[in-house]
Amino acid sequence: MEENGDLNQIPQDNTEESKDTLTKVTGMYKDWFLDYASYVILERAVPAIEDGFKPVQRRIMHALKELDDGRYNKVANVVGHTMQYHPHGDASIADAMVQIGQKELLIDTQGNWGNILTGDSAAASRYIEARLTKFALEVVFSPKITEWQQSYDGRKREPVNLPVKFPLLLAQGAEGIAVGLSTKVLPHNFIELIDASIKHLKGQRFTIYPDFPTSGIIDISNYNDGLRGGKIRVRARIHQLDKNTLVINEIPYGTNTSSLIDTILKANEKGKIKIKKIEDNTAADVEILVHLPNGISPDKTIDALYAFTSCEYSISPLGCIIEDNKPLFIGVTEMLERSTDYTVILLKEELEIQLKELEEQWHFASLERIFIENRIYRDIEEEETWEGVIAAIDKGLAPFTKHLKRAVTEDDIVRLTEIRIKRISKFDLDKAQQYLDSLEEKIAEIKHHLANLIDFAIAYFRSLKEKYGKGRERKSEIRIFDDIEATKVVIRNTKLFVNREEGFVGTSLKRDEYVTDCSDIDDIIVFTGDGKMMVSKVESKIFVGKNIIHVAVFKKKDKRTIYNMIYKDGKGGPSYIKRFNVTSVTRDKMYDLTVGKPHSEILYFSANPNGEAEVITVLLRQVGSIKKIKWDIDFADVLIKGRASKGNVVTKYSVKRIELKEKGVSTLKPRKIWFDEVVRRLNVDGRGELLGEFRGDDMLLVATQKGIVKTFTPNLSTHFDDDMLVLEKWNPNKPLSAVYYEGEKERFYVKRFLIETENKEEKFISEHQKSYLELVTTDWKPVIELEFVKPRGKEVKPSQIIELEEFISVKGIKALGNQLTSDKVKNINILDPIPYEEPEEHKPTEIEVVDAEDVGEPASEDTSVPNKNIEKGKGDDLDKPAEDDDEGQIKLF
Repeated sequence: MEENGDLNQIPQDNTEESKDTLTKVTGMYKDWFLDYASYVILERAVPAIEDGFKPVQRRIMHALKELDDGRYNKVANVVGHTMQYHPHGDASIADAMVQIGQKELLIDTQGNWGNILTGDSAAASRYIEARLTKFALEVVFSPKITEWQQSYDGRKREPVNLPVKFPLLLAQGAEGIAVGLSTKVLPHNFIELIDASIKHLKGQRFTIYPDFPTSGIIDISNYNDGLRGGKIRVRARIHQLDKNTLVINEIPYGTNTSSLIDTILKANEKGKIKIKKIEDNTAADVEILVHLPNGISPDKTIDALYAFTSCEYSISPLGCIIEDNKPLFIGVTEMLERSTDYTVILLKEELEIQLKELEEQWHFASLERIFIENRIYRDIEEEETWEGVIAAIDKGLAPFTKHLKRAVTEDDIVRLTEIRIKRISKFDLDKAQQYLDSLEEKIAEIKHHLANLIDFAIAYFRSLKEKYGKGRERKSEIRIFDDIEATKVVIRNTKLFVNREEGFVGTSLKRDEYVTDCSDIDDIIVFTGDGKMMVSKVESKIFVGKNIIHVAVFKKKDKRTIYNMIYKDGKGGPSYIKRFNVTSVTRDKMYDLTVGKPHSEILYFSANPNGEAEVITVLLRQVGSIKKIKWDIDFADVLIKGRASKGNVVTKYSVKRIELKEKGVSTLKPRKIWFDEVVRRLNVDGRGELLGEFRGDDMLLVATQKGIVKTFTPNLSTHFDDDMLVLEKWNPNKPLSAVYYEGEKERFYVKRFLIETENKEEKFISEHQKSYLELVTTDWKPVIELEFVKPRGKEVKPSQIIELEEFISVKGIKALGNQLTSDKVKNINILDPIPYEEPEEHKPTEIEVVDAEDVGEPASEDTSVPNKNIEKGKGDDLDKPAEDDDEGQIKLF
């Protein structure tokens, strides 16, 4: 053990003496790790705020500039040249160069540079070529204002930072993992960055959001300015091609078609979704075809793709940059402000250098003119020494140099002696003056720019936008996402069974009673005969309690599923009636729906998915002097309360049995449904446009630009494509009016029709490939205006107003319709319809009830009047003896 040296000093117990012998790790361990961490942070993983480059990227750009002659260079040659500045292998340089090239901003590429959409890698560096783009040459480089340093081996000079006059870091994005920290700056839109820079220079507020080269849809609600803790949600763009095919034509940032398809296949294998096959037709644009089996809902599958695959995921940004050789955590707004301010500084330095150079040119041009015009060169003919020549010229210039902006130096005189005789002999005084005038104009212009530096910077950014902004419009659509509940969209890939007597529920009890289809992420709710309730996760087999009377898949926050129940309170106790819903519970906790007395039991129970209230018959046992042993109870007369409420007394006598007399209808109010244009979804939360109040049999009507119309029952998970023209509550008696171009006859036609088949998608324009829908409306009495094309050599025909109700009668949906006009039409405009009072629909009156929240309060006797229809004074206690034969009977008006 002695050969281990200091290791023997490590204590083997926790006594005070042993603690004093601890040896701290110092020296090389501490210094080396700190050096390594600093190196990785500063020299490899994190970009600098000044130019937005990591060191390897900066050195690649510098190498490209040194090699730049306007032609393409082999990437292998650029990599080799970069190795003079970057002390690492060629593979890391080549990979970094490919990443820059794929962003299509700084490097003009030629050859196979890979595909960010499919994930295909680039060809070997010896097969592909690159050169700097015009944008890079204008924005990234300016050697006269660049700060230089020695390369790692001291043989070359390399830039400390490149003078980038653009928020390049935000345009390209950056990602890196260092020691103890990381960075993830998301790419932003080129044009929006320029607009934001201009707003900052004007002192206006601005906001910038990510934009990804793979397009897709993004939700920036929680972006948090790109700081730690923020996140954005990204989605693929999916639409329905037909009833059995989905198309993915935009993918989320950070994925590719290969990885995306892998997640879809894995979700299919696990039973989360059900697909038939996938085709990847991606080339220049993404096209993934997802084929569905018959009977699978496309809308539900779209939601399932978002819930269970990489078609949707979250990205957490982290704005970390290097400033003054230290890491700094800032948001994208501050990054843009710093970059813009830095650009102004660089522009000022360039202007000052240009001014100095122009003034020097003006100074020497003035000296040259004086020297030649006054023939001072003749004063040196008799001088024999160099000093004498300098002195003679200086003396000859003296009378003519008072207007110069600085004193004449010896270097200026030396330059004059270098003028060739040929130039002196051909000297043109007028041209010399014109040249001086042009220099003075340029000097004045530069001074004007310096005096109005902010205006100059704004003009600079606008010129960048004009020259390089074309084709760089936003690709990712910003939209607020709706939350998708996985349990609502998962494919029910297994079956749930129950053994009621023994009290077991699960997916492996295949010899017992089948309940319903379910998925492995569902919760199930179970009620037992002794008045207990429990919610648990779907398992292969679990024990919940003997004498199970009801089991189903549990829907969290479901206020429309109402449970109707009558129970006996303990042995020989009274019976109570209650209605309640279950919106939220603690999983695997047993809840008592009775008061909790021993031997309590449920006498009657029903679960009603839409709040139905049935009529039941209560039969008492013939005991003693009870005269009325049978009467009816309507659950519609009972208020909906929380599951912990005690309920109302039905009778204090022993109940023989309870029979169902009449099935009920929903006692819940019709649902108001809105359409939110932002997320293109239906909702019941009051967002967007109110479509109406919907009862169980009410339907929605949708008409699209493709000439397709369909009706369907409202479903909050339904997707609506961008080509939707009509969305409203369907009135079967209200005709649709459509104007369309008939491709075969090359004329506009008009038709009015009713939808005769529910839940069926039908096309109401002809199938000809040149046919297209011009307009469709559900106005009762629509009016349109026709504007005609002016015939050659004739006057244009005046506009024609047509009342469609008078023009054509209502026909079948497959009818061709009537020709609108034989003249060539310029425009068809829809005008305000003729006023019409829509006939009122007769709907049965429904009882309005109170939706009770599941407050979870202790059971307490509820003796309030359950409904206004129950007679006052007799509804409080339903088993209170009444006069003569009314005993035990609920009294109604």
